[in-house]
Amino acid sequence: MSEQHYTGSCQCGAVTFEADLDLDKTITCNCSRCQRLGSVLTFVARDKLDVKSGLDQLTEYTFNKHAIKHQFCRVCGIQSFGWAVRPDGQLGAAVNVNCLDGVDPRALKSKPVDGKSF
Repeated sequence: MSEQHYTGSCQCGAVTFEADLDLDKTITCNCSRCQRLGSVLTFVARDKLDVKSGLDQLTEYTFNKHAIKHQFCRVCGIQSFGWAVRPDGQLGAAVNVNCLDGVDPRALKSKPVDGKSF
């Protein structure tokens, strides 16, 4: 699979977005947040994630080193994506593949990441 165009949303649809993503490069993380959420994540440059609606419905959560700004819908509570600075210093977004339309994240071969040790 190479980069393809996807649309997505939170559960209630208040927050919608689209992006060109490569789902061959997904991860699962065992940190205290991702493990509880069951997140399957892929990453993109921040300017490549186009939030179509609901910026005013987002609220933010940070923890640990406060490096990732987890964005979630204040209506339904679903975290569709988060903002962070990538290792190369560029602004990035972590997209929750569970929120993409028409994608079965459990069918992907995601790489496990030991976020618990960070």
